[in-house]
Amino acid sequence: MDKTAKRGLLLVILGVVLVVIDQVIKVLVKTNMSLGEQIPVIGQWFRICFVENEGMAFGMKFGGAVGKFLLSLFRICLCGALVWWIASLNKKGKAPVGVLVGLTLITAGAFGNIIDSLFYGLIWDYAPVMFGKVVDMFYFPIIRSGEKVIFFSPVFNFADSCVTVGAFYLILFQWKFFAKDEKKEPQK
Repeated sequence: MDKTAKRGLLLVILGVVLVVIDQVIKVLVKTNMSLGEQIPVIGQWFRICFVENEGMAFGMKFGGAVGKFLLSLFRICLCGALVWWIASLNKKGKAPVGVLVGLTLITAGAFGNIIDSLFYGLIWDYAPVMFGKVVDMFYFPIIRSGEKVIFFSPVFNFADSCVTVGAFYLILFQWKFFAKDEKKEPQK
């Protein structure tokens, strides 16, 4: 197996592992908690809080049923484009491994939430394909001297974390790859 194929296989394994972790966490929360239930993990600072949303960031909605369908379709197309881009970058061999890993994190996170939207409505018998709700569970409020101070009020999931970590990683450590100008060789 050549270096490119081996790197591609490792990226696929990473993506699959991340999606499996995301789905295991979501299924455990969905099957063992009631909607709105909270479980303290680290005092009041970190809680598992079961909520569901329509699939947009921070529980926002987008244009009813048509908006939900378009959002799901857009995410599927975007995820497909990311998979193609990662494969293309890997095949060319010009991208650092860090860029490929960062893009794989983002793609795995997007795919994890796509699974919820596509199939959770069918699996739990509340909506047709593409109209399922995304399961969120991580919540980080901070309590200080009896006064509630919110560090980060949205409840999010492992897939969201993959997207966020991948994006910040690319911005902080791999920006040179995206910022470089390709120098063209002068024509002879």
